[in-house]
Parts: sequence; C-alpha cells; structure tokens
Amino acid sequence: MVVGTVTDTTGEEAGTTTQHAHRLRRRLGRADLKAVPEARRELRELLRHWGKPGRSEIAELLTSELVTNALVHTDDDAVLTAVVQPGGLRVEVRDFLARRPELRGRDTDDDTHGRGLVLVQSLADSWGVRPHGVGKAVWFELGAEAA
Repeated sequence: MVVGTVTDTTGEEAGTTTQHAHRLRRRLGRADLKAVPEARRELRELLRHWGKPGRSEIAELLTSELVTNALVHTDDDAVLTAVVQPGGLRVEVRDFLARRPELRGRDTDDDTHGRGLVLVQSLADSWGVRPHGVGKAVWFELGAEAA
C-alpha cells in the first residue's frame, strides 16, 4: 500500500503530506477477497478528515463494490487508486480484462449479484468505465459535500 501525496505540478508521488492531493494505491491479488475489507480500511484511514458526515461511508461502500467486481469477474490482479483533492474524491479500480462490466437492473433473477454498479450509479456524483492499456478502469467521483 502506498499512501502519500501527489504534487499538482509533477503528478509524482511524494512521501509527505502537504496541501496537495492525497493518494492511496494498492495492488489487489487475483481472487483475493480478503483485499476487500483491507481496501475499505485503508480508504477509511485516507478519508478520516474528509467530507461531510456520511461521504466517506459512501466512498467505502462504492470502493468495496468496484474491488469485489474486479476480483470476482476477472481472473487477474487489479489496482485500486484513490485520490483526494480539495474538491472531492476519485476512486478507480483497474483490471486486466477488456470486457466492460454490465449494469444490471432490478428485474434480474439473481438476488445476490449484479447490483454493485447500480449502487455506484445511484450514489456516486459521476462514474464510468474507460479503456486502460490492457483492460479497463472503472471509476467514480464524490464531492466532499453531500449531493
């Protein structure tokens, strides 16, 4: 795990906390579902003094959904990146499978799977999927203020 800051001018990681963005970056092992609560815990620490009440809990929930999707629906590692800036939070989970995730509606027969992206769509200020080299990155953003 790397928790540090990213300078606005270089975009490189620094080892001290400043007024610039704070970042968490974590490699998630293939099918390692123990990484889900660990990622939530690390994000909680990163967001300890961020946003209005309830915003960090929403961020944790959405992050766990993206991490779980990447570990369950791909057969490879994934990378979690969270960046906190004065205006908000951006979380991205990159995997190494080009297939785009499917947003499943409430009319599916499967009661236990397929609702994660619906939560992301409902609770995030914005979200999306972008191609990323070999694979894709699924991301969401939250403002520090309640929406």
